[in-house]
Amino acid sequence: MPTDSLININGESVQTLEILFLTTMIALLPSLLVMMTSFTRYIISLSFLRNAMGTQQTPPNTVLVGIALFLTLITMNPVLTRIGTEAWEPYTDQEIGAEEFVDRASVPLKEFMMANTQWRTVEMYCDLAHIDVPEEGEQAVRELPLRVIVPAFMTQELQEAFYIGFLLYIPFLLIDVVVSSTLMSMGMIMLPPAMISTPFKLLLFVSVNGWQVLFSTLVQSVN
Repeated sequence: MPTDSLININGESVQTLEILFLTTMIALLPSLLVMMTSFTRYIISLSFLRNAMGTQQTPPNTVLVGIALFLTLITMNPVLTRIGTEAWEPYTDQEIGAEEFVDRASVPLKEFMMANTQWRTVEMYCDLAHIDVPEEGEQAVRELPLRVIVPAFMTQELQEAFYIGFLLYIPFLLIDVVVSSTLMSMGMIMLPPAMISTPFKLLLFVSVNGWQVLFSTLVQSVN
């Protein structure tokens, strides 16, 4: 048996480098999920909502991660479909090699990340990486490397997530202010305002069908 290949269960030759590449990709999959998809925006926004409502660990982290994961799958479905059609299927049919598979698969991801990234952020990372800034457009997607696009996309996602968190905090903050002022005027200083404001926050959020509004807004906020 050659040292640079192995035999799979179908009797086909599989290059050792391809196995190492696939193993590495599986190990990096959680990190890629966070860095190259809208998962970061969703999970941070949901965490801000939980803190704004003052419900501590409700919903638990497992529930928030699960919701963010499924919202990410909904958002990334067109990108994953393109990767499957343009890269994965030709690769499994042995029409292209592993290197071309990576090149083809990266194009839809680059286009998605660039569509959700401000150009000035890309220019900043080009300056940090000492790369000439290409002209804005489709050509830039192919010329810019992932080491520039990914951190630029992550920066934009963090900015959008914190902006959404700010908007989520405003109505609940108003409830806290009203409850605190009312308790102060009644002389009930020793009563924690959170005990009174939390039920009103929950009532407000449920009455406006908050979960559906939030989920639809988060998905629609991604290009």
